[in-house]
Amino acid sequence: MPSPTRLTAEIEGSFVVFMIGARINQPWNVPAWLPVVRAMPRMLSELQRHPELGLLGGQGHGTTLIQYWRSAEHLQAYAQARDREHLPAWRAFYRAARRSPSAVGIWHETYHVEAGAYETVYYAMPPFGLGRVGTLVPATGRRESARGRMGQAAD
Repeated sequence: MPSPTRLTAEIEGSFVVFMIGARINQPWNVPAWLPVVRAMPRMLSELQRHPELGLLGGQGHGTTLIQYWRSAEHLQAYAQARDREHLPAWRAFYRAARRSPSAVGIWHETYHVEAGAYETVYYAMPPFGLGRVGTLVPATGRRESARGRMGQAAD
């Protein structure tokens, strides 16, 4: 059972939040969307086996995945690496999308977060989000308020 203590996450240095997801627009068109669904576990497995690639961790919720990366450079290097899982999957997706352009939609968003320019709080939760990749510490003292967690002085 999660602790009923208020916690916050801390992580050293800047990092990148990468969110990616898919939307199956034509559920009956399995050949168009199944490769997309099958590609992500291969990429995640590869990233877990190779922490030097820069993925700090993440978690999925339905067809959305939230990831934390050490840097945008790490993320971009992985996305463009010819010898990794992502680029071949991306190319296969676009080939399939030309045959069935509306069958599946994909999206992603990338955010660069400067050191200390974020705020988290968790209560009665298992490690979640940044709390899974950073260090969980009690939300006490300066960390008791959102302003304090953001490094801002109290009013």
